[in-house]
Amino acid sequence: MSETSKQAVQTTGHAWDGDLQEYNNPLPKWWVWTFYATVVFSIVYWVLFPAWPVGKGFTTGFKEITYKTSSGQEVTTHWNTRALLAEEIQMGAEGVKQREYLEKITSSSYEEILSDPDKMAFVRSMGKVMFADNCAACHGSGGNGVMTLYPNLVDDAWLWGGEIDDIYNTLVHGRKGYMPAFTETFNGEQANDVAAYVLSLSGIEGDAESIKRGDVIFNGQEGGCYYCHTHKGTGMKSLGSANLTDKIWTIADVPGVEGYDAKQAAIKSVIMNGVSREMPAWEGRLSDSTIKMLTVYVYSLGGGN
Repeated sequence: MSETSKQAVQTTGHAWDGDLQEYNNPLPKWWVWTFYATVVFSIVYWVLFPAWPVGKGFTTGFKEITYKTSSGQEVTTHWNTRALLAEEIQMGAEGVKQREYLEKITSSSYEEILSDPDKMAFVRSMGKVMFADNCAACHGSGGNGVMTLYPNLVDDAWLWGGEIDDIYNTLVHGRKGYMPAFTETFNGEQANDVAAYVLSLSGIEGDAESIKRGDVIFNGQEGGCYYCHTHKGTGMKSLGSANLTDKIWTIADVPGVEGYDAKQAAIKSVIMNGVSREMPAWEGRLSDSTIKMLTVYVYSLGGGN
């Protein structure tokens, strides 16, 4: 074979219309090997990671990832982005720094935390997330509560006390708020009189005779309201009974209605229907460090300040 024929471009051997031919140019070797490499990579990926749908599920792959839940429980699962994120949060540089600072908070006393601006900044940042995850469903994202249902945590009116120890005990043990319904005790007129008296404790005056009758019922054996709310109507922290003199309402929506009759009706409804609400105990459900962070965070919303 001559040198010229060796350098001639090879064809597939087919010809159309007598002189139309197709060149037979082989692919570059680098391109071919890259293609083979992508095939091998795909097979390895399909084996290691979640890939193919199978029925109602999918192939999970052989690669596993281990991380710890917020309660400290170690979990090993097939590789997925959620588990990867959890691992990175715990083992990444920022996660390690966060964990180290959390350990500082855990080992510090409440007084040390409250007096240290840096620690309080960390508590507010972390506590806000913890509060959103565990408390906001009832108390709202800002702790403002829901009128008639869940207490406001930012108004400094605490049924069970707003100091650090009080809030800690509330989180650990939970609370059960209860007031009996007086439907079998009072008739409509008596309930109106007691409601009028309760309004008067907050400076909202109505019919003097009705208020006088309500006073007798409230502070007498007929109603016995003073057993929980005291003769002055200031409530009792040990029972979680409301202070009726501070013009702060959590169950009877007095501020939300206009006119004396509507306000009286709101209180009468509570008297006749009673109150039954419960906050769960978080001991055993949240770690000690999380409860401590939430205690300080909730205190910073209002607390005893």
